Amino acid sequence: MAKKKRKPDNTPRRKRFKRAQRLEAARSWLPTYEGKDIVKGYRKRYGVDFRCAFTELEMLGVEIDPARKEQTLRDVERQAEIRRQKKLERAAELESTFGWPQDDRFAMIIGYTSGGAPYGITWEEWEDIQTEDDFEP
Repeated sequence: MAKKKRKPDNTPRRKRFKRAQRLEAARSWLPTYEGKDIVKGYRKRYGVDFRCAFTELEMLGVEIDPARKEQTLRDVERQAEIRRQKKLERAAELESTFGWPQDDRFAMIIGYTSGGAPYGITWEEWEDIQTEDDFEP
């Protein structure tokens, strides 16, 4: 039996680097960077978040304004909190509409597994049930 071929990974190698590999590659990349915002460039090139970019650039000896770092990290946290709140609001709105818990995947959440994953009736199953009810005399 032939061995299965592995699918090629379309993600650039530099975005799959671990920290040590990123730091090594960034040492040669930093002198060639010509942009205005080194943090933004580092984030885009290596696919990391702000916190990681600030930490690693400081490890490489790049001077970063502490006020900018603090403000940026605060903004990131605030945006994450806004996303969490919107998600909770959508869930509460759906629950108040039908009287049972719902989310983007489930029309009716019956319970949760020990790992915290919800289970219940999906929206596709819900639509099938609704169409079956429409066909009965």
